[in-house]
Amino acid sequence: MSADTPQQTSRSEASPPVLRAEGIVTGYGDHEVIHDVDIQSHEGITCLFGPNGSGKSTLLKTLNGIVPIWEGTITYGDVDLSNATPDEIVREGIATVPQGGGVFGTLTVEENLRVGGFTVSEQDAYRRRREEVLDAFPALEDKLGDRASSLSGGQQMMVSLGRAMMTGADTFLLDEPSAGLSPALVEDAFELVERLVDRGARVILIEQNVTAALRLADHVNILVAGELAFDGSPAELSDEEELMEVYLGL
Repeated sequence: MSADTPQQTSRSEASPPVLRAEGIVTGYGDHEVIHDVDIQSHEGITCLFGPNGSGKSTLLKTLNGIVPIWEGTITYGDVDLSNATPDEIVREGIATVPQGGGVFGTLTVEENLRVGGFTVSEQDAYRRRREEVLDAFPALEDKLGDRASSLSGGQQMMVSLGRAMMTGADTFLLDEPSAGLSPALVEDAFELVERLVDRGARVILIEQNVTAALRLADHVNILVAGELAFDGSPAELSDEEELMEVYLGL
């Protein structure tokens, strides 16, 4: 698993591989949470919706290697990630931004980016990735020496996404990027996510703010009680009145 593969440095020139999970069964201890679920990344933004306790975060943690699968397979293109560790998954080009962003508040913005660049062994590659981050989020350039905790909520989200970009990822797993943000900043957070897609990335997005997220969704999955209840386009979802009303509250 290379730290800086051609695939990762040229994501704007070719679509990322498909992240595909098939027949996933997993949980905690003796408690099964996810029941035979198939899910994959699509071009653009794949939104994963569902009521609280439906297993969304567990499924995301399965995709990034934190929660091991009991049954099923996970592949990224032709690479089998079923038993991969989280750091191996990152090196393959899949990065996670946890709920709340998870910035290291006592570190500067620059230091946060360096944490994300742990996969880079060559300084030139590191500089290229850093330039990509600052090109995507120019507001960070004047904040590089500031502690991350001193930044606004929107700027901290930039740091979180930028740190994930520094890994060389071309597929991003985002867990409720709007969580904890004021209503005025929710649209800003989604705009930042769209910037990743504009640069050629694929995104799997968990989001409770369904109304706002549907406006940028290219594909939708709905998880209910650990089972996949819907897999299709936003246009198809709009015809599923029961799902919209019962499970999404729309």
